[in-house]
Amino acid sequence: MIQGKKILIAVTGGIAVYKAAALTSKLVQAGAEVKIILSESAAKFVTPLTFQALSRNEVYTDTFEEKNPKVIAHIDLADWADLAIVAPATANIIGKLANGLADDMITTTLLAVTAPVWIAPAMNVHMYEHPAVRNNIKKLAQFGYQFIEPSEGYLACGYVGKGRLEEPDKIIELIHTFFNEKTLELTGKTIVVTAGPTREKIDPVRFMTNHSTGKMGYAIAEEAAKAGAKVILISGPVQLTAPSGVEVIDVESAKEMYDAAMKHFDQADVIVKAAAVADYRPKIVYDQKMKKKQGDLSLQLERTNDILFELGQRKTTQLLVGFAAETEHVEENAQKKLKKKNADMIVANNITQSGAGFGSDTNIVTIYKRDGTKESLPTMSKQQVAQKLLSEISLLLKDERNERR
Repeated sequence: MIQGKKILIAVTGGIAVYKAAALTSKLVQAGAEVKIILSESAAKFVTPLTFQALSRNEVYTDTFEEKNPKVIAHIDLADWADLAIVAPATANIIGKLANGLADDMITTTLLAVTAPVWIAPAMNVHMYEHPAVRNNIKKLAQFGYQFIEPSEGYLACGYVGKGRLEEPDKIIELIHTFFNEKTLELTGKTIVVTAGPTREKIDPVRFMTNHSTGKMGYAIAEEAAKAGAKVILISGPVQLTAPSGVEVIDVESAKEMYDAAMKHFDQADVIVKAAAVADYRPKIVYDQKMKKKQGDLSLQLERTNDILFELGQRKTTQLLVGFAAETEHVEENAQKKLKKKNADMIVANNITQSGAGFGSDTNIVTIYKRDGTKESLPTMSKQQVAQKLLSEISLLLKDERNERR
């Protein structure tokens, strides 16, 4: 999938520059076209000539060095890329990009790139954990930048901890997955997605609900439609614009969401239950506004229908994906849910973790599958999580087709 792809690598100053040289070499061997931008600091570790020899392309170092009068170098380079990767990424470059600074060839180019930009940090463990760096990383993730999390181990400074640039082979594996996702085809498939919260009425002015905004479910619906699927989005009350090309069914209560899911279940090839549905509702709903009285008030609650469980009991050939928003024992609870609900995949996250909670534009999830495998994803935008999830769904659909042959 890398063959012929145009990959721009921005190399900033750090001892891990040698890994960027290895990454360049491996990408070229895999058939990619690679161009390098080298910061002034990076050039003190490895010379431009090394990257020129490995990439077989001119290396860019100076914003004001315009060798071709027909183009502006940094804009031309930005337009050229199918994917841009900053590796290694120092705390300095992360801070510059997060604040829109453009004072060298790397920053002026990356601010003009419209292709996806990946950041692969490499620095001392304490630098990586500094609140300013963490805040800049969070901001860039919200902008849509994807981060390749550093690994743990012995660092050049002598510390042992998180801060090592991810190995070139792992980065190439991620690139393969990315370009495979870009060719994702779900044409002819019907995907039902549930999204958002539910509201359980108490009286004409009050209801019970939760903090879900529907962003994750809407992202899945949007990306599935882009991939050619017929998408039915069953949405609780949210403040989001309906994705283009998606049939939206608006519901309010857990009962309404249950009825809609069951109605469209038989025609679905895939059901993704991303909604945060209320587990309980008031047993008595008052026709008139409840007036306040002296003392405490108790509400009697009753269970709502467990939509994911019911779908799991009824499914025949459908692929069933559930979500698990947890605050503790994430893996244990996700594995139990996977088995109990007869799901094919559970996407779990810890909603107390920064960048993964309700309302955030980013998410940090782990995908658990029926075959016992799991994959933990770094901080990503919810669109990127949706793309990854649909890629996994596509692979499972292909496996099922092969098994029937």
